[in-house]
Amino acid sequence: MRHVVELSRVKMLERQGGPFAAAVVMDGEIVGEGWNCVTGSNDPTAHAEIQAVRAACAARGTFTLEGAAIYASCEPCPMCLAAIYWARIDTVYYANTTEDAAAIGFDDGFLYDELSKPSRERKVTLLRVDVPEAKEVFAQWEQMPDKIRY
Repeated sequence: MRHVVELSRVKMLERQGGPFAAAVVMDGEIVGEGWNCVTGSNDPTAHAEIQAVRAACAARGTFTLEGAAIYASCEPCPMCLAAIYWARIDTVYYANTTEDAAAIGFDDGFLYDELSKPSRERKVTLLRVDVPEAKEVFAQWEQMPDKIRY
């Protein structure tokens, strides 16, 4: 955890992004690490945990990290937590809390509020477009004998 905290400090001082870093660990070894690159890369998805998951998956040659733990300098936001779930990471260790992050201007509270609302009440408008071909693609996927489920 101290490595992750120091990495967050170094990358923040290098002006790569906010004060966040993360590392994915398997069998006691760091297999991927990342830091916040949102402002440095103009990518709002370039959070530390996402970067660490991407690096770990690339290094391991797989899209699943079952058996892994992720160490994060801060409690993951909803986007990062979803990525952690998708990657099948077992455990999250974190240092700062979401409340600590909110106190310095990184408030994820509005995201948690939005996600708890029915889709019709959210700030982002979600509109379904009925395209029959879309169901056909799903049906084709379901029939593919060599598909890789995730």
